[in-house]
Amino acid sequence: MLLITVRLPSDATLAQAMRRLELSEEDVDTDYGLVLIDPAKGLYGLRVSESAAHRVAPAGGGPYSDPKIEPYGPPG
Repeated sequence: MLLITVRLPSDATLAQAMRRLELSEEDVDTDYGLVLIDPAKGLYGLRVSESAAHRVAPAGGGPYSDPKIEPYGPPG
């Protein structure tokens, strides 16, 4: 999965974003959801499949990598 940013109305829902971007449930990480990044600009983050990211990217920003965050080194 990759992250993309999209501009939507400030009260957008995940379902509305999926309809507007023509994405299916298989394209989107529904557990991650639609994350409001900048309310003033209506900027949201969305985690999508690689194929969906490249289809939708011209309408938004990205795709951006989404590396797994883990501790560095042995537990202290």
